Amino acid sequence: MLGPLLITALASMAGAPTHSENLLRNGGQWVIGAALGLYFTPQVSALVLAQWWAIVLAVVWALALGAFFGLWLQRQHGTELSHLSPRALFATAYFSGSIGGASEMTLLAERYGARTDLVAAAHSMRLVMVVIAVPFGMQWAQHQWGLTVDASLLPGPRLAQWPGLLWLGLVTAAGGWVMLNLGRTNPWFMGSLLTSMAVTLAGWEWSAVPNALTNAAQLVIGVSLGIRFRREFVKTAPRWLASVAWGSVWMMGASVLFGMALAWGTGLHPAMLVLGTAPGGITEMAITAKVLQLGVPVVTAFQVCRLVAVLLIVGPLFAWLSRRLAKA
Repeated sequence: MLGPLLITALASMAGAPTHSENLLRNGGQWVIGAALGLYFTPQVSALVLAQWWAIVLAVVWALALGAFFGLWLQRQHGTELSHLSPRALFATAYFSGSIGGASEMTLLAERYGARTDLVAAAHSMRLVMVVIAVPFGMQWAQHQWGLTVDASLLPGPRLAQWPGLLWLGLVTAAGGWVMLNLGRTNPWFMGSLLTSMAVTLAGWEWSAVPNALTNAAQLVIGVSLGIRFRREFVKTAPRWLASVAWGSVWMMGASVLFGMALAWGTGLHPAMLVLGTAPGGITEMAITAKVLQLGVPVVTAFQVCRLVAVLLIVGPLFAWLSRRLAKA
């Protein structure tokens, strides 16, 4: 994922005619979702459910961290964005700071009259910074901590076999199609993940997903992230992007400390919870956990619950905060 991301980003910023096909990106998310769902054996799922209180804390942390980051952006750039109405300015900063998907946050920001170009640029910058920094950081930490792979957290089926792979592909594709027709966020990833989880929880060990397929999926996901950095992107409010980059560094540092504190409270390994609470995308953080074998189900559960909660809460929270600020 990282190699294609960096090469594509550099080529895009240099003005090369790069392009990411949505069909390939959707296919990549489908494959990754199916592979991650295989980790949710009944024993592992019981472990995750026992940590429900930690997941709730992680959701509250993400909402608070995003809100404070948004308020800081508003304070830093209120003067240069003074042409916006107070509500539009607050919406631009707030949805730029929220730790959610770029497309979902941009759509919400548009609904509240924000400058969507700045919101989209902020999320692209943060996501790529996290995706580049966190895997290298985790690899270093894995070496320092001497972390060994916990066999109980490995996927159920370990070998790719036929026709089990066909049944797994058909079922997960059906899950993606259902989510797509329901208009859900990340339909091919979430639909595939949920159906693969259901199959594994039921005790049906049809097949593992071949490494060649997951590598190809990472490649197309990396390309889809890299093309966000067009030449125009660099020219879009450079001071704004610099603030976002600086704030993202602080968010990553604060999230590392929070993840380690949560690990102390739960007894789980810090690497799992640092990845589970990292302010990056669910697909990218889960891929990192899978490649480094750092507790995929725990990381995925934390990231999925945060994503769902942010999508449900961030809009009403903005409305409440804007009313409070208007009164103040």
